[in-house]
Amino acid sequence: MDIILLLKALILGIVEGLTEFLPISSTGHLIVVGDLLNFHSNGKVFEIAIQLGAVLAVIFEYRQRFGKIIRGIGKERTANRFVLNLAVAFVPAAVVGLLLSKQIKLYLFNPITVATMLVLGGFFILWVEKRQQSRAPKVVNVDDMRPIDAFVVGCAQICALVPGTSRSGSTIMGGMLWGLERKVATEFSFFLAVPMMIAATFYDILKHYKLFTLQDIGLIAVGFIAAFFAGLLAVKALLKFLATKNYVPFAYYRIVFGGLILLTWVMGWVQWTE
Repeated sequence: MDIILLLKALILGIVEGLTEFLPISSTGHLIVVGDLLNFHSNGKVFEIAIQLGAVLAVIFEYRQRFGKIIRGIGKERTANRFVLNLAVAFVPAAVVGLLLSKQIKLYLFNPITVATMLVLGGFFILWVEKRQQSRAPKVVNVDDMRPIDAFVVGCAQICALVPGTSRSGSTIMGGMLWGLERKVATEFSFFLAVPMMIAATFYDILKHYKLFTLQDIGLIAVGFIAAFFAGLLAVKALLKFLATKNYVPFAYYRIVFGGLILLTWVMGWVQWTE
């Protein structure tokens, strides 16, 4: 097995895990870093594997809560509402994604689109956080969310179909705009990632199963494990960070990172794929 290729798989797995649950766009970072590393080894299969690794990190971190919910389905009101909210939030982006995914991937999956959305999204986060300072949240616990709250978050998730926007960023900021407390919006974004990413993973497996080969097992294993542990670290760190801070630093990161990509493109310093 090529050591350099394994190293690239490790890097991309870490990138996926660290960025999937932060409002900085995991897909965008994978596109940019993959372009820089010139990583093209059965990319779609690899992407499926590392996304699954990241979502398993959330399931592991919240294993007790998910276990309680599963045991309470049909018996406890809180569990039933939680499942209903996830189902309601899941539908909008799933439907739009099925209808437009081919067009989006054909025309928008490139570093320049990513950089542009990173910058625009950064300014949007700054505006939402400034607005949050003058408004008291209406929902301060995930268990108090209503189906209409979940639906609004689900509609916000549609924006994440454009690479560089960020799934977590769209759902968290959309939730905060609607009146969810920052931590509530963040945790619901984590929970929503589970059905969303599992559904996307199995859809891609069914669609691309012929691409799986024994030669890719090493790369897939390295990327999967790296994404799992990086994702676990990111979830824990973000919750600890939000105990005393807000999302403003992530907004500035998006603006600077996206701005640098656009600068290197305009100046011709890096030949980005368009």
